[in-house]
Amino acid sequence: MHQEDRGRGRTRERQESREPVPRSRSGVVGRRWERTGDEPVTARSALGLRLLLAAVFTPLFIAGAVLFSLWSASAGPDAAPSAGSLALIAGICAALAVLAALDLLVVVRRLRRERNGRRRG
Repeated sequence: MHQEDRGRGRTRERQESREPVPRSRSGVVGRRWERTGDEPVTARSALGLRLLLAAVFTPLFIAGAVLFSLWSASAGPDAAPSAGSLALIAGICAALAVLAALDLLVVVRRLRRERNGRRRG
């Protein structure tokens, strides 16, 4: 049976054995992933920069996918860049557009969560 010290959250058993607190539990309660390196406990992603980059590159990749697919559709059999290579580039642009759009959604969700947390606190 563990008896907790008042306000410290440590058990007497842990206090007596002087075991260090595991790295995965050293900061935030309910951490999703263990800290694997020596990054700071308070390390944060540059959400503003990610928002800017995702907002700029999502429409650019969509435009690239559309333009390369149109070019691929109109390319003749003896065209310098073949229709297959243009279709491949269009597919890559479409995949990058999807990734940028997903990142945009994640960043917006995190920013909303941060703002809502500040209002409640």
